Amino acid sequence: MVALELYRNTTIGVNLTATLDEMVFSGRLAPELAVRVQLQFDESMRDVLEQKLTSRASFKGHLHTYRYCDGVWIFNLTDATFRNEEMTQNIGKVKIVACDASLMKPEVPPQQ
Repeated sequence: MVALELYRNTTIGVNLTATLDEMVFSGRLAPELAVRVQLQFDESMRDVLEQKLTSRASFKGHLHTYRYCDGVWIFNLTDATFRNEEMTQNIGKVKIVACDASLMKPEVPPQQ
């Protein structure tokens, strides 16, 4: 489930977390419900990216550092260039986080 939490570092994920925290702090939302909303957000982001994303992009740059731990790759690029069908964009520094697809599947509780 940790891999799904990567989406919380996106702009929309950070703003959702801030809003939920504010609502819990003010007493307008139960903490348990806030956790359920975040878990649903994680799963919804995964589903949307898996099913609805059709655009392709390529990138190149100088690999500054890379790491692999527990099925998660982290690449730090410098002088990166992203290219898709519509445009090419030069970007200075880029951090790419890639997860093993098996980590993205929700855990199914054992049946009794």
